[in-house]
Amino acid sequence: MRICVINPNTSAAMTETIGRAARRVAAAGTEIVAQQPDAGPESIESHVDEAFAAVGVAELVRRGELLGFDGYVLACFGDPGLLAARELAKGPVLGIAEAAFHAASMLAGRFSVVTTLARTVPIAEHLLHAYGLERRCVRVRAAEIPVLDLDTPAAYARIAGECRRARDEDGIGALVLGCGGMAELAPELSRELGLPVVDGVTAAVKFVESLIALGLGTGKTGDGAYPPPKRYVGRFADWTTTAC
Repeated sequence: MRICVINPNTSAAMTETIGRAARRVAAAGTEIVAQQPDAGPESIESHVDEAFAAVGVAELVRRGELLGFDGYVLACFGDPGLLAARELAKGPVLGIAEAAFHAASMLAGRFSVVTTLARTVPIAEHLLHAYGLERRCVRVRAAEIPVLDLDTPAAYARIAGECRRARDEDGIGALVLGCGGMAELAPELSRELGLPVVDGVTAAVKFVESLIALGLGTGKTGDGAYPPPKRYVGRFADWTTTAC
């Protein structure tokens, strides 16, 4: 099977990190293709960033359908453009926040989230409500690290410190890492903290593999139906004649 892992921002370094993490857990015979949009924000830390990123996600999924991908992972913790991507795709499409929240809820009665900046905490809280898991999450914590600064020893120390505080103060049984750029940190943090630390990239890859193996794709009735053809103008004019 072929899974397209989309980094919705335009950071090539983060795309490489996400791709490595995805390949580490992929089953034999699963091809992981990590991609990023051609245009958009280099990191996603606001609602405006998410709005622009969602356009890039839609374009990549549309292209991916022509290339024959079996499923998709959206590797940003805001899950930008997830519902639009599902409209466009035949196979399963999972966001890493949705996947991580559900995985944590299967491992412990209560969990907390450690994310990047405090300004993104309400975005994660909104998603918890949208996915029906707000009662299982004790707290969404911020390590106060910009997304593009994650790949440093100092950043790891701050994330680990916030994770320890969550373990010691929140009464939880599992932790969720709240950024695709943290994808490679989960194994080491799990060993250090002595509790399961869930990374949404790897969780989403395994969930998508399972759904594909079960022969399950995105439902195409109701709000999951393919979008009807209509006229688009300006830079989106090439979408006008597209009938999915």
